Amino acid sequence: MQLLLDSIKQFSRDTFSSLRIRNYRLYFLGQIISTSGTFMQSIAQDWLVLKLTNSGTALGFVTALQYVPILFLAPYGGLIADRIQKRKILYLTQSIAGLLALILGTLVATNVIRLWMVYVLAFCLGLTNSIDNPARQSFVVELVGEDELKNAVTLYSTLVNLSRIIGPGIAGVLITTVGLAPCFIINGISYVAVVIMLYKIHADEMRISPPAARSKSQIREGFRYVLSNPVLRSTLLMIVLIGTLTFEFQVSLPLIARFTFNGDARVYASLSMALGIGAVIGGLMIAGQKEVSPDRLVKGALWFGLVILAAAFMPSLPLIALTLVVVGVFSIAFTSLGNSVLQLESTPQMRGRVMSFWAIGFLGSTTFGGPIVGLIGEYAGPRWALAIGGLAAISAAALGWRALGHVPVQMKIFDQKIDSPEPVTEEERRI
Repeated sequence: MQLLLDSIKQFSRDTFSSLRIRNYRLYFLGQIISTSGTFMQSIAQDWLVLKLTNSGTALGFVTALQYVPILFLAPYGGLIADRIQKRKILYLTQSIAGLLALILGTLVATNVIRLWMVYVLAFCLGLTNSIDNPARQSFVVELVGEDELKNAVTLYSTLVNLSRIIGPGIAGVLITTVGLAPCFIINGISYVAVVIMLYKIHADEMRISPPAARSKSQIREGFRYVLSNPVLRSTLLMIVLIGTLTFEFQVSLPLIARFTFNGDARVYASLSMALGIGAVIGGLMIAGQKEVSPDRLVKGALWFGLVILAAAFMPSLPLIALTLVVVGVFSIAFTSLGNSVLQLESTPQMRGRVMSFWAIGFLGSTTFGGPIVGLIGEYAGPRWALAIGGLAAISAAALGWRALGHVPVQMKIFDQKIDSPEPVTEEERRI
Protein backbone atom coordinates (compact mmCIF):
# COMPACT_ATOMS: atom_id res chain seq x y z
CA MET A 1 0.00 0.00 0.00
CA GLN A 2 2.80 2.42 0.90
CA LEU A 3 4.49 1.66 -2.42
CA LEU A 4 1.27 2.52 -4.23
CA LEU A 5 0.90 5.79 -2.31
CA ASP A 6 4.50 6.71 -3.06
CA SER A 7 3.93 6.01 -6.75
CA ILE A 8 0.84 8.21 -6.78
CA LYS A 9 2.72 11.02 -5.05
CA GLN A 10 5.60 10.76 -7.51
CA PHE A 11 3.18 10.76 -10.46
CA SER A 12 1.48 13.87 -9.08
CA ARG A 13 4.80 15.65 -8.54
CA ASP A 14 5.96 14.86 -12.08
CA THR A 15 2.62 15.56 -13.77
CA PHE A 16 1.86 18.89 -12.07
CA SER A 17 5.39 20.11 -11.36
CA SER A 18 4.99 23.49 -13.13
CA LEU A 19 1.88 24.29 -11.05
CA ARG A 20 4.11 24.57 -7.98
CA ILE A 21 5.21 27.90 -9.47
CA ARG A 22 2.85 30.59 -8.15
CA ASN A 23 2.82 32.80 -11.24
CA TYR A 24 1.99 29.92 -13.56
CA ARG A 25 -0.67 28.64 -11.17
CA LEU A 26 -2.44 32.01 -11.29
CA TYR A 27 -2.17 32.22 -15.06
CA PHE A 28 -3.42 28.63 -15.38
CA LEU A 29 -6.51 29.38 -13.27
CA GLY A 30 -7.43 32.45 -15.29
CA GLN A 31 -7.03 30.54 -18.54
CA ILE A 32 -9.31 27.69 -17.40
CA ILE A 33 -12.14 30.19 -16.90
CA SER A 34 -11.50 32.17 -20.08
CA THR A 35 -10.84 29.20 -22.38
CA SER A 36 -14.02 27.47 -21.22
CA GLY A 37 -15.87 30.60 -22.28
CA THR A 38 -14.03 30.59 -25.61
CA PHE A 39 -15.23 27.06 -26.38
CA MET A 40 -18.76 28.05 -25.39
CA GLN A 41 -18.55 30.83 -27.97
CA SER A 42 -17.05 28.50 -30.58
CA ILE A 43 -19.94 26.04 -30.29
CA ALA A 44 -22.48 28.86 -30.32
CA GLN A 45 -20.88 30.65 -33.28
CA ASP A 46 -20.72 27.46 -35.37
CA TRP A 47 -24.35 26.70 -34.60
CA LEU A 48 -25.34 30.30 -35.29
CA VAL A 49 -23.79 30.16 -38.78
CA LEU A 50 -25.51 26.85 -39.56
CA LYS A 51 -28.78 28.29 -38.29
CA LEU A 52 -28.43 31.35 -40.51
CA THR A 53 -27.19 29.55 -43.65
CA ASN A 54 -27.45 25.74 -43.35
CA SER A 55 -24.17 25.71 -45.31
CA GLY A 56 -20.89 23.94 -44.64
CA THR A 57 -19.14 26.36 -46.99
CA ALA A 58 -20.34 29.36 -44.97
CA LEU A 59 -19.17 27.64 -41.79
CA GLY A 60 -15.73 27.13 -43.31
CA PHE A 61 -15.64 30.73 -44.52
CA VAL A 62 -16.37 32.27 -41.12
CA THR A 63 -13.70 30.05 -39.64
CA ALA A 64 -11.26 31.23 -42.30
CA LEU A 65 -12.06 34.90 -41.62
CA GLN A 66 -11.22 34.37 -37.97
CA TYR A 67 -7.76 33.12 -38.90
CA VAL A 68 -6.77 35.03 -42.06
CA PRO A 69 -5.26 37.94 -40.07
CA ILE A 70 -3.01 35.47 -38.26
CA LEU A 71 -1.74 34.20 -41.59
CA PHE A 72 -0.46 37.64 -42.60
CA LEU A 73 0.06 39.53 -39.33
CA ALA A 74 1.38 36.92 -36.89
CA PRO A 75 5.05 37.63 -37.80
CA TYR A 76 4.47 41.25 -36.76
CA GLY A 77 2.77 39.98 -33.61
CA GLY A 78 5.83 37.84 -32.91
CA LEU A 79 8.12 40.81 -33.42
CA ILE A 80 6.01 42.87 -31.00
CA ALA A 81 6.26 40.02 -28.48
CA ASP A 82 10.05 40.05 -28.82
CA ARG A 83 10.20 43.82 -28.32
CA ILE A 84 7.56 44.55 -25.67
CA GLN A 85 6.76 42.92 -22.34
CA LYS A 86 4.34 40.13 -23.09
CA ARG A 87 2.15 40.76 -20.05
CA LYS A 88 1.38 44.29 -21.30
CA ILE A 89 0.37 42.87 -24.68
CA LEU A 90 -1.94 40.31 -23.07
CA TYR A 91 -3.69 42.97 -20.97
CA LEU A 92 -4.75 44.69 -24.20
CA THR A 93 -5.52 41.72 -26.43
CA GLN A 94 -7.51 39.77 -23.82
CA SER A 95 -9.61 42.85 -23.04
CA ILE A 96 -10.41 43.40 -26.73
CA ALA A 97 -11.37 39.74 -27.20
CA GLY A 98 -13.80 40.03 -24.28
CA LEU A 99 -15.36 43.19 -25.75
CA LEU A 100 -15.89 41.52 -29.15
CA ALA A 101 -17.68 38.59 -27.47
CA LEU A 102 -19.99 40.98 -25.62
CA ILE A 103 -20.84 42.80 -28.86
CA LEU A 104 -21.72 39.53 -30.60
CA GLY A 105 -23.84 38.43 -27.66
CA THR A 106 -25.73 41.73 -27.68
CA LEU A 107 -26.44 41.47 -31.43
CA VAL A 108 -27.78 37.94 -31.01
CA ALA A 109 -29.84 38.83 -27.91
CA THR A 110 -31.49 41.76 -29.71
CA ASN A 111 -32.22 39.56 -32.75
CA VAL A 112 -30.49 41.92 -35.20
CA ILE A 113 -27.63 39.55 -36.02
CA ARG A 114 -26.85 38.95 -39.69
CA LEU A 115 -24.24 36.72 -41.29
CA TRP A 116 -22.06 39.64 -42.37
CA MET A 117 -21.88 40.80 -38.74
CA VAL A 118 -20.56 37.39 -37.70
CA TYR A 119 -17.98 37.68 -40.48
CA VAL A 120 -16.83 41.14 -39.33
CA LEU A 121 -16.53 40.17 -35.66
CA ALA A 122 -14.72 36.93 -36.54
CA PHE A 123 -12.23 38.95 -38.60
CA CYS A 124 -11.71 41.43 -35.74
CA LEU A 125 -11.06 38.56 -33.35
CA GLY A 126 -8.52 37.22 -35.82
CA LEU A 127 -6.76 40.60 -35.84
CA THR A 128 -6.58 40.49 -32.06
CA ASN A 129 -5.31 36.92 -31.98
CA SER A 130 -2.55 37.69 -34.48
CA ILE A 131 -0.98 39.84 -31.76
CA ASP A 132 -2.18 37.81 -28.78
CA ASN A 133 -1.10 34.31 -29.81
CA PRO A 134 2.68 34.76 -30.19
CA ALA A 135 2.80 36.71 -26.93
CA ARG A 136 0.67 34.17 -25.07
CA GLN A 137 2.63 31.16 -26.35
CA SER A 138 6.03 32.65 -25.49
CA PHE A 139 4.79 34.07 -22.17
CA VAL A 140 4.70 30.59 -20.58
CA VAL A 141 8.48 30.15 -20.58
CA GLU A 142 8.84 33.48 -18.74
CA LEU A 143 6.56 32.13 -16.02
CA VAL A 144 8.19 28.72 -15.53
CA GLY A 145 11.65 28.71 -17.15
CA GLU A 146 13.01 26.23 -19.67
CA ASP A 147 13.28 23.25 -17.30
CA GLU A 148 9.54 23.23 -16.66
CA LEU A 149 8.45 24.38 -20.13
CA LYS A 150 7.50 20.94 -21.49
CA ASN A 151 5.36 20.25 -18.41
CA ALA A 152 3.77 23.71 -18.51
CA VAL A 153 2.98 23.49 -22.23
CA THR A 154 1.43 20.04 -21.82
CA LEU A 155 -0.64 21.16 -18.83
CA TYR A 156 -1.74 24.24 -20.77
CA SER A 157 -2.83 22.01 -23.67
CA THR A 158 -4.63 19.83 -21.14
CA LEU A 159 -6.30 22.96 -19.77
CA VAL A 160 -7.48 23.90 -23.27
CA ASN A 161 -9.00 20.49 -23.74
CA LEU A 162 -10.52 20.43 -20.27
CA SER A 163 -12.18 23.65 -21.37
CA ARG A 164 -13.31 21.78 -24.49
CA ILE A 165 -15.30 19.58 -22.10
CA ILE A 166 -16.61 22.32 -19.83
CA GLY A 167 -17.41 24.94 -22.47
CA PRO A 168 -19.33 22.82 -24.98
CA GLY A 169 -21.19 21.04 -22.17
CA ILE A 170 -22.49 24.36 -20.83
CA ALA A 171 -23.09 25.65 -24.37
CA GLY A 172 -25.16 22.63 -25.34
CA VAL A 173 -27.44 23.15 -22.34
CA LEU A 174 -27.70 26.94 -22.81
CA ILE A 175 -28.41 26.79 -26.54
CA THR A 176 -31.23 24.26 -26.15
CA THR A 177 -32.79 26.01 -23.14
CA VAL A 178 -32.25 29.79 -23.30
CA GLY A 179 -30.62 30.37 -26.68
CA LEU A 180 -27.29 31.37 -28.22
CA ALA A 181 -26.75 34.86 -26.76
CA PRO A 182 -25.72 33.85 -23.19
CA CYS A 183 -22.81 31.81 -24.59
CA PHE A 184 -21.25 34.94 -26.09
CA ILE A 185 -21.99 37.18 -23.11
CA ILE A 186 -20.58 34.72 -20.56
CA ASN A 187 -17.46 34.35 -22.68
CA GLY A 188 -17.00 38.13 -22.74
CA ILE A 189 -17.23 38.30 -18.95
CA SER A 190 -14.79 35.38 -18.53
CA TYR A 191 -11.90 37.48 -19.83
CA VAL A 192 -12.08 39.49 -16.61
CA ALA A 193 -10.53 36.47 -14.85
CA VAL A 194 -7.49 36.58 -17.16
CA VAL A 195 -6.91 40.30 -16.56
CA ILE A 196 -7.14 39.83 -12.78
CA MET A 197 -4.68 36.93 -12.79
CA LEU A 198 -2.24 38.84 -15.01
CA TYR A 199 -2.36 41.69 -12.49
CA LYS A 200 -1.63 39.32 -9.58
CA ILE A 201 1.49 37.84 -11.21
CA HIS A 202 4.74 38.87 -9.46
CA ALA A 203 7.12 40.39 -12.00
CA ASP A 204 10.15 39.78 -9.79
CA GLU A 205 9.54 36.01 -9.97
CA MET A 206 9.39 35.92 -13.77
CA ARG A 207 12.20 35.01 -16.16
CA ILE A 208 11.62 37.88 -18.54
CA SER A 209 13.48 37.56 -21.84
CA PRO A 210 15.59 40.59 -22.78
CA PRO A 211 13.82 42.59 -25.50
CA ALA A 212 15.10 42.26 -29.03
CA ALA A 213 16.98 45.37 -30.14
CA ARG A 214 15.20 47.42 -32.77
CA SER A 215 16.70 47.05 -36.23
CA LYS A 216 15.63 46.77 -39.82
CA SER A 217 14.50 43.52 -41.43
CA GLN A 218 13.76 41.76 -38.13
CA ILE A 219 10.87 39.80 -39.61
CA ARG A 220 13.11 38.71 -42.50
CA GLU A 221 15.69 37.75 -39.89
CA GLY A 222 13.09 35.55 -38.19
CA PHE A 223 12.35 33.77 -41.48
CA ARG A 224 16.06 33.20 -42.08
CA TYR A 225 16.48 31.87 -38.56
CA VAL A 226 13.72 29.29 -38.99
CA LEU A 227 14.83 28.24 -42.48
CA SER A 228 18.43 27.77 -41.33
CA ASN A 229 17.46 25.37 -38.55
CA PRO A 230 16.35 21.93 -39.86
CA VAL A 231 14.44 21.00 -36.70
CA LEU A 232 12.45 24.26 -36.64
CA ARG A 233 11.89 24.18 -40.40
CA SER A 234 10.64 20.59 -40.56
CA THR A 235 8.51 20.88 -37.41
CA LEU A 236 6.78 23.96 -38.81
CA LEU A 237 6.12 22.23 -42.14
CA MET A 238 4.43 19.38 -40.28
CA ILE A 239 2.38 21.89 -38.28
CA VAL A 240 1.30 23.72 -41.44
CA LEU A 241 0.01 20.53 -43.05
CA ILE A 242 -1.79 19.31 -39.94
CA GLY A 243 -3.07 22.78 -39.05
CA THR A 244 -4.51 23.27 -42.54
CA LEU A 245 -6.51 20.06 -42.87
CA THR A 246 -6.45 18.06 -39.62
CA PHE A 247 -7.33 20.54 -36.89
CA GLU A 248 -10.54 21.64 -38.62
CA PHE A 249 -12.78 19.94 -36.08
CA GLN A 250 -14.82 23.15 -35.72
CA VAL A 251 -15.93 22.55 -39.33
CA SER A 252 -16.08 18.74 -39.63
CA LEU A 253 -17.73 17.89 -36.29
CA PRO A 254 -20.80 20.17 -36.59
CA LEU A 255 -21.35 18.82 -40.11
CA ILE A 256 -21.18 15.23 -38.85
CA ALA A 257 -23.50 16.05 -35.94
CA ARG A 258 -26.11 17.79 -38.07
CA PHE A 259 -26.05 15.96 -41.39
CA THR A 260 -24.65 12.48 -40.67
CA PHE A 261 -26.55 11.84 -37.44
CA ASN A 262 -29.36 14.45 -37.76
CA GLY A 263 -28.46 15.82 -34.35
CA ASP A 264 -28.78 19.17 -32.61
CA ALA A 265 -26.30 21.39 -30.77
CA ARG A 266 -26.08 18.88 -27.92
CA VAL A 267 -24.83 16.18 -30.32
CA TYR A 268 -22.16 18.55 -31.65
CA ALA A 269 -21.22 19.49 -28.09
CA SER A 270 -20.92 15.81 -27.12
CA LEU A 271 -18.51 15.13 -30.00
CA SER A 272 -16.41 18.14 -29.05
CA MET A 273 -16.46 17.03 -25.42
CA ALA A 274 -15.30 13.52 -26.40
CA LEU A 275 -12.32 15.08 -28.16
CA GLY A 276 -11.61 17.15 -25.05
CA ILE A 277 -11.88 14.19 -22.68
CA GLY A 278 -9.29 12.30 -24.70
CA ALA A 279 -6.96 15.27 -24.74
CA VAL A 280 -7.20 15.67 -20.96
CA ILE A 281 -6.39 11.99 -20.50
CA GLY A 282 -3.48 12.29 -22.92
CA GLY A 283 -2.21 15.41 -21.23
CA LEU A 284 -2.13 13.77 -17.82
CA MET A 285 -0.36 10.76 -19.32
CA ILE A 286 2.48 12.71 -20.93
CA ALA A 287 2.82 15.80 -18.69
CA GLY A 288 5.44 14.18 -16.50
CA GLN A 289 7.60 13.08 -19.44
CA LYS A 290 10.65 15.31 -19.88
CA GLU A 291 12.02 14.06 -23.20
CA VAL A 292 11.21 16.20 -26.21
CA SER A 293 12.40 14.74 -29.50
CA PRO A 294 11.50 14.97 -33.21
CA ASP A 295 11.12 11.18 -33.23
CA ARG A 296 8.26 11.41 -30.73
CA LEU A 297 6.70 14.20 -32.78
CA VAL A 298 6.69 12.08 -35.96
CA LYS A 299 5.17 9.08 -34.17
CA GLY A 300 2.53 11.33 -32.61
CA ALA A 301 1.52 12.68 -36.04
CA LEU A 302 1.26 9.15 -37.49
CA TRP A 303 -1.01 7.80 -34.73
CA PHE A 304 -3.02 11.01 -34.78
CA GLY A 305 -3.81 10.48 -38.46
CA LEU A 306 -4.64 6.78 -38.12
CA VAL A 307 -7.17 7.25 -35.33
CA ILE A 308 -8.84 10.17 -37.15
CA LEU A 309 -9.35 7.91 -40.18
CA ALA A 310 -10.86 5.29 -37.90
CA ALA A 311 -13.21 7.87 -36.34
CA ALA A 312 -14.35 9.16 -39.73
CA PHE A 313 -15.93 5.87 -40.74
CA MET A 314 -17.37 4.62 -37.46
CA PRO A 315 -20.94 3.50 -38.15
CA SER A 316 -22.69 4.94 -35.07
CA LEU A 317 -22.64 8.07 -32.93
CA PRO A 318 -21.43 6.29 -29.73
CA LEU A 319 -18.58 4.63 -31.64
CA ILE A 320 -17.42 7.84 -33.31
CA ALA A 321 -17.55 9.63 -29.95
CA LEU A 322 -15.50 6.86 -28.34
CA THR A 323 -12.91 7.02 -31.12
CA LEU A 324 -12.74 10.79 -30.81
CA VAL A 325 -11.55 10.26 -27.23
CA VAL A 326 -8.53 8.44 -28.67
CA VAL A 327 -8.12 11.20 -31.27
CA GLY A 328 -7.93 13.66 -28.38
CA VAL A 329 -5.13 11.69 -26.73
CA PHE A 330 -2.93 11.89 -29.82
CA SER A 331 -3.90 15.48 -30.62
CA ILE A 332 -2.41 16.74 -27.37
CA ALA A 333 0.66 14.53 -27.82
CA PHE A 334 1.36 16.19 -31.15
CA THR A 335 0.56 19.78 -30.18
CA SER A 336 2.47 19.79 -26.89
CA LEU A 337 5.53 18.18 -28.46
CA GLY A 338 5.46 20.53 -31.45
CA ASN A 339 5.10 23.60 -29.22
CA SER A 340 7.89 22.46 -26.90
CA VAL A 341 10.28 21.63 -29.74
CA LEU A 342 9.86 25.09 -31.24
CA GLN A 343 10.26 27.00 -27.98
CA LEU A 344 13.18 24.99 -26.64
CA GLU A 345 15.00 25.00 -29.97
CA SER A 346 14.73 28.82 -30.20
CA THR A 347 16.92 31.47 -28.62
CA PRO A 348 15.01 33.79 -26.22
CA GLN A 349 15.35 36.81 -28.52
CA MET A 350 13.78 34.83 -31.38
CA ARG A 351 11.10 32.93 -29.46
CA GLY A 352 8.27 35.37 -30.16
CA ARG A 353 8.91 35.31 -33.89
CA VAL A 354 9.28 31.53 -33.97
CA MET A 355 5.98 31.12 -32.13
CA SER A 356 4.36 33.51 -34.60
CA PHE A 357 5.16 30.92 -37.28
CA TRP A 358 3.53 28.33 -35.02
CA ALA A 359 0.44 30.57 -35.01
CA ILE A 360 0.53 30.82 -38.80
CA GLY A 361 0.91 27.07 -39.27
CA PHE A 362 -1.52 26.02 -36.58
CA LEU A 363 -4.14 28.78 -36.80
CA GLY A 364 -3.54 30.93 -39.88
CA SER A 365 -3.59 27.89 -42.14
CA THR A 366 -7.28 27.54 -41.26
CA THR A 367 -7.80 30.42 -43.70
CA PHE A 368 -7.42 27.83 -46.45
CA GLY A 369 -8.22 24.68 -44.54
CA GLY A 370 -11.61 25.78 -43.18
CA PRO A 371 -13.22 26.43 -46.58
CA ILE A 372 -11.56 23.35 -48.11
CA VAL A 373 -12.85 21.05 -45.37
CA GLY A 374 -16.25 22.79 -45.52
CA LEU A 375 -16.48 22.18 -49.27
CA ILE A 376 -15.44 18.55 -48.87
CA GLY A 377 -18.05 18.09 -46.15
CA GLU A 378 -20.79 19.70 -48.22
CA TYR A 379 -20.13 17.88 -51.50
CA ALA A 380 -18.30 14.65 -50.63
CA GLY A 381 -19.92 14.15 -47.23
CA PRO A 382 -19.13 15.06 -43.61
CA ARG A 383 -17.20 11.84 -43.02
CA TRP A 384 -14.71 12.80 -45.73
CA ALA A 385 -14.30 16.23 -44.13
CA LEU A 386 -12.89 14.40 -41.09
CA ALA A 387 -11.02 11.74 -43.08
CA ILE A 388 -9.00 14.27 -45.09
CA GLY A 389 -7.51 15.43 -41.80
CA GLY A 390 -6.35 11.91 -41.01
CA LEU A 391 -4.65 11.61 -44.38
CA ALA A 392 -2.96 14.98 -43.86
CA ALA A 393 -1.54 13.92 -40.48
CA ILE A 394 -0.16 10.70 -41.95
CA SER A 395 1.44 12.71 -44.76
CA ALA A 396 2.97 15.08 -42.20
CA ALA A 397 4.43 12.09 -40.34
CA ALA A 398 6.02 10.86 -43.58
CA LEU A 399 7.45 14.32 -44.23
CA GLY A 400 8.83 14.52 -40.70
CA TRP A 401 10.35 11.07 -40.90
CA ARG A 402 12.23 11.96 -44.09
CA ALA A 403 13.45 15.30 -42.74
CA LEU A 404 14.17 14.35 -39.12
CA GLY A 405 14.99 10.67 -39.36
CA HIS A 406 18.68 11.35 -38.69
CA VAL A 407 17.97 13.06 -35.34
CA PRO A 408 18.70 10.73 -32.38
CA VAL A 409 15.56 9.34 -30.75
CA GLN A 410 16.53 10.28 -27.20
CA MET A 411 17.79 13.77 -28.05
CA LYS A 412 16.58 16.36 -25.57
CA ILE A 413 15.99 19.59 -27.40
CA PHE A 414 16.43 21.65 -24.24
CA ASP A 415 19.99 20.39 -23.88
CA GLN A 416 20.99 21.95 -27.20
CA LYS A 417 22.25 25.47 -27.68
CA ILE A 418 21.37 26.95 -31.03
CA ASP A 419 23.64 29.56 -32.51
CA SER A 420 22.19 32.95 -33.27
CA PRO A 421 21.44 33.62 -36.93
CA GLU A 422 23.98 35.39 -39.04
CA PRO A 423 23.42 39.13 -39.21
CA VAL A 424 21.46 40.41 -42.18
CA THR A 425 23.71 42.17 -44.66
CA GLU A 426 23.06 45.68 -45.89
CA GLU A 427 22.20 44.39 -49.36
CA GLU A 428 19.62 42.01 -47.91
CA ARG A 429 18.08 44.86 -45.89
CA ARG A 430 17.33 46.76 -49.08
CA ILE A 431 15.40 43.85 -50.63
